[in-house]
Amino acid sequence: MLRSIYGHEAGSAAETQLRDLMARYAASLPRPASPRTALSLTERDALLITYADQLRNAGEAPMQTLADFARQHLRGVVSGIHLLPFYPWSSDDGFSVKDYFAIDPALGDWSDVRRLGGEFDLMFDAVFNHMSAQGDWFRKFLRDDPGFRDFFVTVEGSPDLSWVVRPRALPLLTEFQTAGGPRKVWTTFSADQVDLNVRDPQVLLALVDALLFYVEQGAKFIRLDAIAYLWKEIGTTCIHLPQTHQIIQLLRAVLDELAPQVMLITETNVPHVDNLSYFGDGTNEAQLVYNFALPPLVLHSLATGNAAKLTRWAQSLRLPSDRVTFFNFLASHDGIGINPARGILSDAEIEALVQRAQDHGGFVSYKHNSDGSKSPYELNINYFDALSNPAADEPIETQIQRFMCAQAIMLSLAGVPGIYFHSLFGSHGDRAGADASGIPRRINRQKSDRHTLETELATPSLRRSVFGLYKELLQKRRLCPAFNPSAWQEVIACDARIFAVLRTSADKSSCVLCLHNVSNETVSIRVQLPEQAAKLFEERRMKMADPVEKMLRPYEAFWISSCAGDRPD
Repeated sequence: MLRSIYGHEAGSAAETQLRDLMARYAASLPRPASPRTALSLTERDALLITYADQLRNAGEAPMQTLADFARQHLRGVVSGIHLLPFYPWSSDDGFSVKDYFAIDPALGDWSDVRRLGGEFDLMFDAVFNHMSAQGDWFRKFLRDDPGFRDFFVTVEGSPDLSWVVRPRALPLLTEFQTAGGPRKVWTTFSADQVDLNVRDPQVLLALVDALLFYVEQGAKFIRLDAIAYLWKEIGTTCIHLPQTHQIIQLLRAVLDELAPQVMLITETNVPHVDNLSYFGDGTNEAQLVYNFALPPLVLHSLATGNAAKLTRWAQSLRLPSDRVTFFNFLASHDGIGINPARGILSDAEIEALVQRAQDHGGFVSYKHNSDGSKSPYELNINYFDALSNPAADEPIETQIQRFMCAQAIMLSLAGVPGIYFHSLFGSHGDRAGADASGIPRRINRQKSDRHTLETELATPSLRRSVFGLYKELLQKRRLCPAFNPSAWQEVIACDARIFAVLRTSADKSSCVLCLHNVSNETVSIRVQLPEQAAKLFEERRMKMADPVEKMLRPYEAFWISSCAGDRPD
């Protein structure tokens, strides 16, 4: 792999160094009793996405506050926690990392992380495309330190960079004064986020060091942030390049050798077909890929009362092997990406989502195109508010029902669910925080006081209602093997207002029919069950018509499960 990326001589030298690095970690990394040959995920897996300081309590390290809250409220609800970057940082709310090997002292220390990992599976971010311009590595680059002279991507002269795909409407290059004179540095995301030069094998080795350090600290999942942009080649788009895939394959090979229980998950906010390429052949790249098309498609379905396009897209979902799966989510610390829905939704339908976000108090972020124009790429809005206009006069019960219908759709699909903190607790957007900071994404990044949140959870409130319903869904889900990521999935086309999916466990011992009314109308439907599913329900002595006939109220989500012989509603 290394010789393929760097050539025979440089690759061979890097191999010797890599094997030495791996040997150094081998003794300290936890290893499973036997090699993993299948995807070690079940219906019990669901991850909470949160900042380490999402909850605050005076006089206490935020990581300790989060751990205690999770211990009291989230055991038996989620299996793991994605801790958004908790390293020392300078901008982008953590994604401009100054030191991969340290924790922001304002958050806690590594012992706090390890304690949390003793009760929940942990996901760490590997922000390997770029680092902070205020970090020690870049300062050494500015001093013209020979060991760091080639650590960052620089450009000489004025080459044609018009082919480069841009995720932001910001300058691609930033000039810095170094001890050796001015140098133009590649800054894909901002002038404070300088792109690492993985064309130098020493940079890649340093990143592998960080990767293995995270495993040593207890990470079960490694999220490769913005990984699609990793390799730069002037004259190309600099996205999804073959060398990027080769590096992911190398990281996977290292983990398979030393820590096969650890899984890679790629964060590639790109059109759906490109996104799927990060599974590789199903055995050699990421075990999980963010299902980025899901959030805009679910939003479109509930905004229009029509699930036809969501249904057609979901029917097309295919995985290259039973050793990979999707990471399904609707909301995160970022906004709702639009690009993944291009080619699935029309331009007019995408523009309608843009207008909806603005009408509901949100923002829209734009990117540069190769022709010099700009186009929207992300809706910056809280998902609850995207579904229900905060300024509209609508019963809160309807808003909750619509929101939970969206969440139930996400939970019904094959994959591992990721639930953002603010979705789990029914938060509204923080428009004031976004306006005050000038950062649109902060509309969905408000931090909470623990006492205030727990008071709301203990008394009648929006948050108590949403958390109660979400908790019930997750607890029902984790008891049914038909929700295993590897369970068979059939998306059933029926009434356009209904999103229907049938899940059947791999051993065909259990199944669940999930019906979701995305409209504000009462809908009567008939669903013909496959013979195997009908037989399973009959064996559980469930008195069901075949075909299934059901009257669904507006925004109702109705799960009929053979797993426990009941009908979760």
